[in-house]
Amino acid sequence: MDVNILRAGMMTTIQDLGRPGHLAEGVPIGGAVDSFALRVVNLLVGNPEGAPALEITLIGPELEFGGPTWIAVGGAAFDGVPAWRPIRVEAGSRLRFGNRLRGCRAYLAVAGGFAAASVMGGRGTFLAAALGGFHGRPLRDGDVVPTCDTERRLAGHWSLDERMLPPYSREPVVRVIPGTHTGEFGAGLFAGRFAVTARSNRMGIRLDGPKLVRGAEGDLVSTAVAPGTIQVPPDGNPIVLMADAQTLGGYPRVGHVASADLPLLAQLAPGDGIRFAPTTLAAAHGLLQAAERALALLRQGLADKVRPG
Repeated sequence: MDVNILRAGMMTTIQDLGRPGHLAEGVPIGGAVDSFALRVVNLLVGNPEGAPALEITLIGPELEFGGPTWIAVGGAAFDGVPAWRPIRVEAGSRLRFGNRLRGCRAYLAVAGGFAAASVMGGRGTFLAAALGGFHGRPLRDGDVVPTCDTERRLAGHWSLDERMLPPYSREPVVRVIPGTHTGEFGAGLFAGRFAVTARSNRMGIRLDGPKLVRGAEGDLVSTAVAPGTIQVPPDGNPIVLMADAQTLGGYPRVGHVASADLPLLAQLAPGDGIRFAPTTLAAAHGLLQAAERALALLRQGLADKVRPG
């Protein structure tokens, strides 16, 4: 089955759970910025959690489906699009994303997943290198995107209990493990509200707020960074690295966001706010384990509701 892209939206790409194992070659992990949302919408239509899906940013697309199938949408909320439940579409059905209500990135999964070739172990779009996904680029008006045809049988009418989702908010408190250079900036990171700027993207969320002033001098040796690393460039405005982050960085590292809170950052749009709170590595591990338990319960609960056709 094909999906016709009548209108592509602001930036719609095919994403999966990334291509780990290539950091030494300078290739970021990539994949969905909100990996939790992508995993959930895939589970809702019976896919493997990392199946390629659409990542939709700020302004949504209009799609036409070439055949009958099941889809699910989650993450950012858009007018006219039911969220966090399976939706049956028929041949010729159109889905139009209306005004964005909250969040930044929505994910649309289709039963069987979108067809995308594996490149370096991943099927998602890496924009900087123009590889993966759909010809290595965002979707455009008029594109025809194939899916991997499969049949699904869904029992009953149901939707996801949103209490199992991360606490998405326009003003979240995000927990941070102190980093190598935290002590050089005092308590500045934890002292006030930061605003998300329009310069934010899949590589990093750029913030504006209390300027972080380094209390030490001297250049730093570039070292490994990863999604969640908080860097402080010379202007004092922190950057939280995200899915397409570079693999090395020379700016001071003032902390690292707990992995379980990365979905909260992924759903921040320009103008939204954020506050940081210190946590420990052990506590961050506990948060991640709790998130994985929630997914395991969902997986178990769906076992008798979503089956092969």
